[in-house]
Amino acid sequence: MIYIGIDCGTQSLKAMAWDQARGDAVSAGRSYDLIDGLPPGHKEQHPSVWITALNECLDELRAKGVDMAAVAGIGVSGQQHGLVALDSSHQPVRASKLWCDTSTEPQCRRIMEAAGGQPAYQAEIGNALPPGFTASKILWMKENEPETYRKVRYLLLPHDYLNLYLTGNLVAEPGDASGTGYFRVREREWSKAALSWIDPDRDLMECIPKMIASREPAGQLRGDLQRKWGMSGRVVVSSGGGDNMMGAIGSGNVKPGTVTVSLGTSGTLYSFSASPIIDAAGEIAAFCDSTGGWLPLVCTMNVTVATEMIRAGFLGTGLDEFNQAVEGVRPGADGLILVPYLEGERMPNVPNGTGVLLGLRPATATPGHLARAAMEGVTFGLFYGMERMQELGIVPSEIRLIGGGAKSRVWRQISADVFDRPVVCPENQEGPAFGAALQALWCASGQDAGTLIEQNLKLDDSTRQCPIAANRSVYKELYGLYKEFSRDLIGCGVFEKHRALIVK
Repeated sequence: MIYIGIDCGTQSLKAMAWDQARGDAVSAGRSYDLIDGLPPGHKEQHPSVWITALNECLDELRAKGVDMAAVAGIGVSGQQHGLVALDSSHQPVRASKLWCDTSTEPQCRRIMEAAGGQPAYQAEIGNALPPGFTASKILWMKENEPETYRKVRYLLLPHDYLNLYLTGNLVAEPGDASGTGYFRVREREWSKAALSWIDPDRDLMECIPKMIASREPAGQLRGDLQRKWGMSGRVVVSSGGGDNMMGAIGSGNVKPGTVTVSLGTSGTLYSFSASPIIDAAGEIAAFCDSTGGWLPLVCTMNVTVATEMIRAGFLGTGLDEFNQAVEGVRPGADGLILVPYLEGERMPNVPNGTGVLLGLRPATATPGHLARAAMEGVTFGLFYGMERMQELGIVPSEIRLIGGGAKSRVWRQISADVFDRPVVCPENQEGPAFGAALQALWCASGQDAGTLIEQNLKLDDSTRQCPIAANRSVYKELYGLYKEFSRDLIGCGVFEKHRALIVK
């Protein structure tokens, strides 16, 4: 049997056809862009680009010789938090505001005020409310585009929208729903109270899709798509989930002790928990996973977006040359530190943040130093979250690295040294897409999720790297400076003053 995993990300959509019996996979991908010309902080994409990319990828899989008649299931992984607002005909009323959109920070404050403050909000939801979450995007549309808002009949997440396209059914599942800001993570149910804090004059519960369990199917593949793609028999579409939840499945992160770190456009760090872990400070997201457990999670907005800025904007080199430049500079970049809050940051919550360099002097003003400082700085940002997770009782024994950055040997070593843990990559590099395919197998077969993942997941031991004591010592000191510098910048309000200057 063949299972297809679809990963709808910010920059591209990937589809992977995984043959369970043979253990191999065929992949296809399509890139797309965000909408140009929007004001600072606004990040949007039209859902139609995802549908076009999905169709092109499935057509490509067929053209590459995949036996589409053997497909038994499809799973969808989607970028989290994006708002897909539909009218009564299931058509988007506007472009989707994405997870990286920080323009809704004022709406976050108003929702929090309506709730009676963060403690009351968190008591209901289990999470704080960063601008990236979906809730503030709804209020932003209500306040800024009232005519459009009146047309809204359904409120979905990106992966929910793709499931609707594939099955015709309006459903949601707990993992992805955890990042909306109106889902009760302890109880795994929508929050009527939180929706009323967004709009007290309208019953938004009528706009929210039906909640299904992660092991339940979203439905069966539509007949017209089945015929178009050359599939026969019953094709189950699993519940799917957010990219982090699918990345957890695809990296085998379904039991305590394993931590997954995704080095993608954004960075995420998460670990399985059998019970909810609620962070009173609101820094660690209390998410459900997509196997029936929970997934305490750290998210930083700037990872490969920062390294790519340095690579393309300053060095103008390919990836191999970029990695060589990093390797040519010793650990710590001779004291050059990048605080990589390029267009805001989510952890710590700095929506008006920018990138800041400390230690720039003639000796460090080289392409290699900038490249290494970028790679180290974004890894420090993730380690900030690791520290907080350890304070809450998460004990990591091994790091599973996924995402584009995990392909870099020097970045894997930096990660091992900064996190002070062995790191290793799954053999299948398409973490979220592979996780979606595994979830489709789980949904179609009804077998135990943990057993299926253990049987089918393989680690690539050639990528395994362990901490080097001398490097670890350098990073321990440098990280202390990074954290102090970052806190001082935030504490003195310099980012807000700078944003006001730019706006003028």
